[in-house]
Amino acid sequence: MLGLRTTIYKVDDIQKAIEWYTRAFETTPYFNEPFYVGFNIGGYELGLQPEENGPVPKGDNVVAYWGVSNIQVTYDRLIALGATDHEQPQNVGDGIITASLKDPFGNIIGLIDNPHFKLNG
Repeated sequence: MLGLRTTIYKVDDIQKAIEWYTRAFETTPYFNEPFYVGFNIGGYELGLQPEENGPVPKGDNVVAYWGVSNIQVTYDRLIALGATDHEQPQNVGDGIITASLKDPFGNIIGLIDNPHFKLNG
């Protein structure tokens, strides 16, 4: 195992999702086709796929956490862009802060500020 590489969110309106994620993650997609849109987020893939047969149930069973340096600022910015609260920022111990929001399409976006985590080269 080499570690996580891609997180994919299913969306009901791919064009609106592209616009929202471009603003939310402050970058444009490097791959943009009707069947898949890919963003490079710090060397990791954030993918968008259209919901083929209507809305897909979205659950809390798996949450991908995106690393941030100031969780409250990022959380507040995503709320201002139209995300809704899922779990407000909280210190979960040892200086690690997590939060999660729902994007306008119902997907959960996790945020984490973990001062102990360092990427392996």
